[in-house]
Amino acid sequence: MDLDTSIGGNQSRFPETRRSAVLDFNSGDPALRECAAGALISAYWKPVYKYIRVRWSRSNEDAKDLTQGFFARALEKEFFRDYDPEKARFRIYLRACLDAFLAREHQAAGRIKRGGDARVVSLDFETAEGELRQHDVASSELPPEEYFHREWVRNLFALAVDELKRACDQHGKQIPYHIFESYDLREDGDKPTYGSLAAEFGISAATVTNHLSAMRRALRQLVLERFRETTATEREYKSEVRAVLGIEV
Repeated sequence: MDLDTSIGGNQSRFPETRRSAVLDFNSGDPALRECAAGALISAYWKPVYKYIRVRWSRSNEDAKDLTQGFFARALEKEFFRDYDPEKARFRIYLRACLDAFLAREHQAAGRIKRGGDARVVSLDFETAEGELRQHDVASSELPPEEYFHREWVRNLFALAVDELKRACDQHGKQIPYHIFESYDLREDGDKPTYGSLAAEFGISAATVTNHLSAMRRALRQLVLERFRETTATEREYKSEVRAVLGIEV
């Protein structure tokens, strides 16, 4: 798949097709395994934290500890080594591991205490908590699998947007990104017109159209690579993309 985009021209490419972090997690290469662990934590810590807060009704502080504890235990005990892509999607398997972990902790009267387990990585829990307050409370009424899936998808898109912004900053494409942010990422529904954006940035309306098209293509590519990174097989990858984006790849 061609990863060239108009962000950096022929001199810049987004990262080559990502490896499956799910598979690399079981690698005998420590460097690959460490990279895979980081990718999986990045993709799943927010859905895990929110799931604990909403579906298990745990406090902010307890959810922080349980999130850190889950990933610490997953790495230590190699929870994901037994994953079989022929039996379930990885996100479903991970949630099953999480539910089992939480059930054990509940039965043990919450033996994970603050500061008792080694921290896996510094996680921005304040941002995750803010997102919980921002999004509708009715989400707690969703079935557990649907809620976890929705938050996983939300996080993958957020990670892709962050990566797009970094790439634009790196290659001096702040104007295309700001136009994309102003038009496609607005949450208040009051989008500016192409004409107003053209006037604001001193460009033509046609250039606004071109910038938006380039940003959308780049974001789509980054989202696809996030899906590939968090799936184990080509079949699972295509199935997830079809289910979420409604496209064939």
